[in-house]
Amino acid sequence: MRTKKTAALTTLAALVAAGLAGAGPAAAADGGMLPHPGPDGLVWVEEFRGDGGVASGGAWDSLPTVLTVACDGGGDVRVTMDSKGTIVAAFDVKCPASGGADVGVGSASMAAGVVRPGDFTIVVDASAQTTRWSLTVTQPE
Repeated sequence: MRTKKTAALTTLAALVAAGLAGAGPAAAADGGMLPHPGPDGLVWVEEFRGDGGVASGGAWDSLPTVLTVACDGGGDVRVTMDSKGTIVAAFDVKCPASGGADVGVGSASMAAGVVRPGDFTIVVDASAQTTRWSLTVTQPE
């Protein structure tokens, strides 16, 4: 059941990210910067460029939550996670200009209960529309 829910939320996340940025994600020539999060994953955005974000309805308050963002292409990204009207995570990631295996990574780990049950949103504000980023949200059991 959790696998089907994860697949549906991943699809929703990709659609929402495309809607928030006003354009579809660019195809990755060399694959995503973050691997698929597996069965603990709530959201996976394999690759996106510029400003964007995701929304999900699948969080549990009984599990810890980990938000991870990787980026390249120069500049930086500002990441903000909101759960039920409360900012639960905010951080910046410096994005190397070189690309390839050289990526910047930032993460926020939240204890069980910090992310409230149900929906949450994540906004990624890129310093340039050419900045490439990837995102995962997991709730490890």
